[in-house]
Amino acid sequence: MPSRTPLRIWVTAARPRTLPAAVAPVLVGTALAASEDVFRPLAFVAALIGSVFIQIGTNLSNDYSDARRGADTEERLGPVRVTAGGLVPPRKVLVATWLAFGIAVAAGLYLVALVGWELLLIGAASILAGVLYTGGPRPYGYEGLGELFVFLFFGLVAVAGSYYVQTEDLTRVAVDLGVSVGLLAAAILVVNNIRDIETDRRAGKRTLAVRLGRERTRWLFVAMIALAFLNVIVIVATGEADAWLLISLAAAPLAVPLVRTVRTRTDGPALNGALADAGRLLAVFSILLSAGLLLSG
Repeated sequence: MPSRTPLRIWVTAARPRTLPAAVAPVLVGTALAASEDVFRPLAFVAALIGSVFIQIGTNLSNDYSDARRGADTEERLGPVRVTAGGLVPPRKVLVATWLAFGIAVAAGLYLVALVGWELLLIGAASILAGVLYTGGPRPYGYEGLGELFVFLFFGLVAVAGSYYVQTEDLTRVAVDLGVSVGLLAAAILVVNNIRDIETDRRAGKRTLAVRLGRERTRWLFVAMIALAFLNVIVIVATGEADAWLLISLAAAPLAVPLVRTVRTRTDGPALNGALADAGRLLAVFSILLSAGLLLSG
């Protein structure tokens, strides 16, 4: 880290490379509603704030819990973790974790007042999933279930939920669009876990990459990227949505160097770059998908 100023340290702790996973589903779900001539600006802002701060809270919780369990060591190839690296006292990281979740709750309470109590259940489940990723007595992130939960909560739940806060309705296409977003969001975690496979194995952290091994996880990554794009084609081919959605396929060239890096490299700098590229792919794909939805409206 070139300059360890307090601001830079906290930005590092928030892990900005992962934040496209929080923004993307809100954009897509809201764009789908807007294509049906429904748009609530404040609901969009509240959903965006809630999603981003759940992601930040999850990242901070992960930083704190991994340090306590000894999973983050000097041998890891990724960026320094603020708790394990001694940059921020554990108690401050824990306070920041709950502050982030508190902001998400405040945004969620507005949505509950606007739409109904069912949003309270979704928000509570999302925060609980964030805390239990590496926290609690049996963290599911240590059992190879992290990618599944990212797919569910930052894909299906977040896209359909963002659509619901606009329309107070659910449709099949909202869920189906969440499949593509969820696959690309989970692919970010796959890159992270491929990079950390050796240190995670030594720490007893049985991520999906540790369970499957490097080579099979690499092929899983390729399949997830391919299926995300193929799913859009299926949605259009089955008549669920207009052909304008196919402009999201223009993001595919970004996947080519990303897949090549993940398939062939094992060094930290290359895979850290791939992590950023996976987030960029999700961001561009979701922006194009949202634009296609708006053009089809």
